[in-house]
Formats: sequence, structure tokens, C-alpha cells
Amino acid sequence: MLVLDDHWTWDFWFAADGPDIHLFFLKAPRSLGDPDLRHRNARIGHAVSTDLRTWTVLPDALGPGPAGAWDDLATWTGSVIRTEDGWWMFYTGICRGDDGLRQRIGRAFSTDLTTWTKDDDFVLEADPEHFEQLDTTVWPDLCWRDPCVFADPDNGGYAMLVTARLPEGPADGRGVVALLRSPDLLNWTVAGPVTEPGDFGHLEVPQVVAIEDRYYLLFCAYAFANSAERIARVGASTGTHVYVGDTATGPFKPVSDELFAADEIGSLYAGKLVPDPVTDDWVFLAFVQHDEEGRFIGALSDPIPVEPGSDGHPTLMIPVAEAVRSASSGRL
Repeated sequence: MLVLDDHWTWDFWFAADGPDIHLFFLKAPRSLGDPDLRHRNARIGHAVSTDLRTWTVLPDALGPGPAGAWDDLATWTGSVIRTEDGWWMFYTGICRGDDGLRQRIGRAFSTDLTTWTKDDDFVLEADPEHFEQLDTTVWPDLCWRDPCVFADPDNGGYAMLVTARLPEGPADGRGVVALLRSPDLLNWTVAGPVTEPGDFGHLEVPQVVAIEDRYYLLFCAYAFANSAERIARVGASTGTHVYVGDTATGPFKPVSDELFAADEIGSLYAGKLVPDPVTDDWVFLAFVQHDEEGRFIGALSDPIPVEPGSDGHPTLMIPVAEAVRSASSGRL
């Protein structure tokens, strides 16, 4: 489990380089006192492991840009993809000029996963022809974040999944995961949403994994982002959802209304499925958000075992509360 003495950590993503698994994660000082302040004080930390359990913390990967830059307030969630020349990190940024209300996507390059150089000429914004723009009377901010970039195994080139909002429909149900395509990681075109609107005001931290002959989309949502329609149907919930599709780029449908990993206090959030380098089985890691008393933790869990359910879809082998206790092992 990764716990930093002086910083909270939350959303995270991985890049594997031989036996080394590089972890990139959001971090903010615990000295802020109020965990809600972490978002406007976030930067991207870095650690490395060979087993997903014991971590060596490295220098931070990225932080806010200089005054006046599009990301001069905070750097948020992203993903890393390898190319012939090195590694590209796509990440979310917010700036002081619009008080952090407008999210944009940038990228940085590295040859060693440790030293990163931002591409100052690349900024990807939500296309007003397809996505809702900033209107605080409708939604508190412009949602355009958490890029998940990967090589498209079915269509060639590259795909990017990003959390966004559609410009029409009930305000509390416009959240979708949107798909963009690119031949070169530089020029991106909108392909459309890969999830249906209606259930969420916004979705966060998408991830696609291939397990056997199906593709699974993971994303998370807080209870407050559940739409009135969803709440009337199944109630509000906080945690990680899993949808299923036939291709890596969807479309994706819910496995069920039940969440993949959730409990009443939102113990775990922003989880991801990854292969365990120790057992070679699929495991689930997540941001440890709250303990049993509801106190904010801000750490990364140890791997939580996963197995196929009766329908063949992945399920946690142990309840969330037990997983948090087991993963913590007295280290909090």
C-alpha cells in the first residue's frame, strides 16, 4: 500500500516498462487540512514497484505550469502510452485565469518515464459542436478530463476516452465517456460518446481492459453525480462502475445497476483493473478514500483479488470494507 506521510494521494494510472511498474498519481499536501482543497493544489507524483505492493517514491512527474499557462493552477488525472521514441503522458489541467472552472487536456513527453517535458503547443479543449461548454447555471464546471489513451486494436491509430457532458438533456444526466480518434497522438477528432447519457451528471477516470473476449470500461462517480432518474431507479451510490462492450472503443453498456466496488461511505474510489505481476491474475487497485469512521485517508490500496462472477464478468472476491482493512494492514 502506498501512503505518503505529508501528502494525500488519489487518482492514479500505470505504465509498465519491463518488470518495473510506474505509478503516476495525484497528490496534495496534508497540511492543507481540508481534503476538499486538494483538487486546486494537485500535481502528479511518481513511484515505481515490481509487485504493486512495495513502492519506491520518485521525484514528481508534472506540476502546474508557469503563470498564465493553461495549467497554471493544478495538474489532474491522465494516462501514459508508449511509442517508438518514448512515452507520452496525456493529462488534465486547470488554470487560474478561469478560476479552475474549465478543464483542458495537454501532453508531455519522456524517454525514461522520469523526466517529462510538456508540449506547450498542444492543448485539447471540448469541442462546442459536440460537448457542453462552461455554464455554471447548468453545471459547476466544464467537464473535459481524465484522458485514457491507447492504441486501438480494431481500427488502428489511437483512441482517447475522456469524461465529458453533452449539450442537451436533463442537466443532471448529461455525463458521458466520449471517444476521440487520432492517427498520430497529435491530431484528434471526435467520434462521439461510448456510454449513454441519463444516469450521471459526470463520470470520472475511465479505463478499458480486455479480459478474454470482452472489453470492460471502468469509471467512477460520486453519489452527488447520480441523476434523479438513476436515484429513483436504484438509489445514489459512490464508487467504481463496470460496463461491457465488444470492442475496445465500445459502445459500452452496464453489466448491471450494481457497482463494481462501492459501499455506503465510499471507502474506495477511482479503481482500476490490472494484471498482478506476482500471481498473473487480474486484481483491483483503488484510491483509499475513507476509513470505517468516515475519515479521509488519501492512499493507494494493495491489490484486491478479482474473479469471474456467475455471468463471467469480473467481481471482487471480498467485500469492499474487508478489502480496505486487508489492504491497510495497520499501515494507516
